[in-house]
Amino acid sequence: MMDADKALELLKSGATLLLLDVPQYTLIGIDTQVFSVGPAFKGIKMIPPGVHFVFYSSSTRDGKEFSPITGFFIDAGYSQVVVRMWDQQEERLIKVPEEEEERYRQAVRSFEFDKHLGPYDLSLYADWKRLSNYVTKSTIERLEPIGGEITVTYEHGMLKNTYKSAMERVLDEQLRNSKFSSPAEKHPKRGCYYTPIPRIIKRKGIESEQLTSLNLDKTELLETLLVKDYGGSEESLLGELQFAFIAFLMGQSLEAFMQWKSLVSLLLGCTEAPFQTRSQLFTKFIKVIYYQLKYGLQKDRSVGEAGTSALLDDSWFSSDSFLHCFCKDFFSLVQDASVVDGDLLSWTRKLKELLENSLGWEFQQKSAVDGIYFEENDEYAPVVEMLDEPSGSKPTTS
Repeated sequence: MMDADKALELLKSGATLLLLDVPQYTLIGIDTQVFSVGPAFKGIKMIPPGVHFVFYSSSTRDGKEFSPITGFFIDAGYSQVVVRMWDQQEERLIKVPEEEEERYRQAVRSFEFDKHLGPYDLSLYADWKRLSNYVTKSTIERLEPIGGEITVTYEHGMLKNTYKSAMERVLDEQLRNSKFSSPAEKHPKRGCYYTPIPRIIKRKGIESEQLTSLNLDKTELLETLLVKDYGGSEESLLGELQFAFIAFLMGQSLEAFMQWKSLVSLLLGCTEAPFQTRSQLFTKFIKVIYYQLKYGLQKDRSVGEAGTSALLDDSWFSSDSFLHCFCKDFFSLVQDASVVDGDLLSWTRKLKELLENSLGWEFQQKSAVDGIYFEENDEYAPVVEMLDEPSGSKPTTS
């Protein structure tokens, strides 16, 4: 139980999301938490400063059917008050004029709205931090669409020429045929500014063998993108990976899923980088997708008909999915590597176990040794490098 002094401290230092005139039964979410709007609800208080994702879904008057989700990122400052008002005609949250906003901010700081604000559940904050620790204010500014709103209703036609699996086509169809979907011409095409990731590398003037090699090992493409699009920052790439996953899982954006899939395919498609120049990037990457999938595949996480769990279910991860194929190849790479970073090995094992336990996937090798697990004195086991990490973690080989 939180004592009164601690609660007051959080009330003063935390950010507040003031949401005015939101209709009853509307679903309002922030990060991994969802609220169903009641007659007295006017927002969320005690929000830890930093990056957050706010999303909402309007409902019918009886609260039984919900519209496609709309979401936006915020970078909340210390004691900041973010004000949004419900536009009844457009059924969405809009910003208020600066003078009005300042008046509302003062009212919040004077605790006039306090009894109408639901507290941010700090027990769930650790989950959110693991999903968003690389997303920064600059990530948001670089990627968010014009206006900041991420919603599938703005994505019509964007993915027409994009290769989609059968399941992705079904999802696209479901979202477009929703009872709440407006005619396409009502909404402008307004997507995020994701980094273009080529699915197939095409280059004139090189021999076919070299071109095949470039497509089999995406290391060179990764290096080019890191320099050209991410300013050499590995964290910037990981931030986009997390931004896309959040926009997909919480915001139900198909465009975001396609970007997440492209980035995961790119990184899992590298055969040289994980064991030579970029071992620390790949350790961080495997850790990121481990926590993404661990959260996304939780069986008890359900928030109703418009819940995020409606999208990330087992059907996305059949044994012939892109993720299974890439993971199987990547796990084999780690197994066969002559030298492997200890932390990379450790997190790869954890990811393998998660997929096996949550989805029933099998990555069993034909040899007596199971994939990335090795006997103490196995002469074919890779050399595990003990790199000095700032965290002081100790990699193991068993």
